[in-house]
Amino acid sequence: MDLTPAFPTFIVTLREGFEAALVVGIVMACLQKAQQTKLYSWVYLGILAGILGSVGVAILLANTMQGLETAGGVYAPVIKQILAGSFGVIAIAMLSWMLIWMSLQAKSLKGEVENTIDDALNSQNAGKAIFVVIAIAVLREGFETVLFILAKFPQQLTLPTIGAIAGLSLAAFLGWLLFALGVKINIRLFFQIMGIFLLLIVGGLVLSALFHFDKAITLFSQISTNNWCLVNSDSCLLGKQVWNGANILPDRQFPGIILKALCGYRQTLYLGQIVAYISFLIIIGGAYFQSLTGQSIKVKLPMFKFNTPKN
Repeated sequence: MDLTPAFPTFIVTLREGFEAALVVGIVMACLQKAQQTKLYSWVYLGILAGILGSVGVAILLANTMQGLETAGGVYAPVIKQILAGSFGVIAIAMLSWMLIWMSLQAKSLKGEVENTIDDALNSQNAGKAIFVVIAIAVLREGFETVLFILAKFPQQLTLPTIGAIAGLSLAAFLGWLLFALGVKINIRLFFQIMGIFLLLIVGGLVLSALFHFDKAITLFSQISTNNWCLVNSDSCLLGKQVWNGANILPDRQFPGIILKALCGYRQTLYLGQIVAYISFLIIIGGAYFQSLTGQSIKVKLPMFKFNTPKN
């Protein structure tokens, strides 16, 4: 059984899920410190709402893609490719932004969350405010994951979903070890390693998004009376083909399939894809590594217990 489609979603959800687990853990630690453990139920409801919201978004977008697949019509294949490419662009933007933002804000993450919770506790609807904070944190990470899966694996959702569940489960377990048991985890090193993997995976998503847009233009040119190709070359959008590894390093066999899952390798690459991939790594990768300079992600966090203490 080929499990490689599960690897990218496992890494993405492990990193993003652990980020959400940090927020949840900090909130619960703040509630314990303020002796407001009775508000834990709002935290749990926020987690549940975020998960259900993510699942709802996934079902809605997946059904939209499936509807285009079965509806027929001369323009349906074109629209499907445009949607897949658009999902990819949105996922690239969100994941890249979160990658850099987390590196820049990690040092002050605990203080910012604590200030938010302090403000919530001073309000008349403390429980609802905490619910909103948690739900948004979980839904944000879930939405990013959903877009990533639909953009990278538009026709193969089962294994990527399994990888996502496994990544979220491990992220939740790490959060439990960190907050409930007080196990020391080098958060800085964790995010640095996951960040490098995520950078390469999102770079691969750049290749996929360009492929979908190129296919959309090609299909539209075939059904239109006009030629909508932007360049007169091997590809309508991507230009000249510069690599064909079908006989050397196919992307459906080991080790090419691993490279495809983790860093976006394709057995057929065009000039436009290579330029975009290198540009992405230089711009986003450079910004990411620059954000790591002088940053400290070691945060001292108090332990909390899940059982409400007796008065």
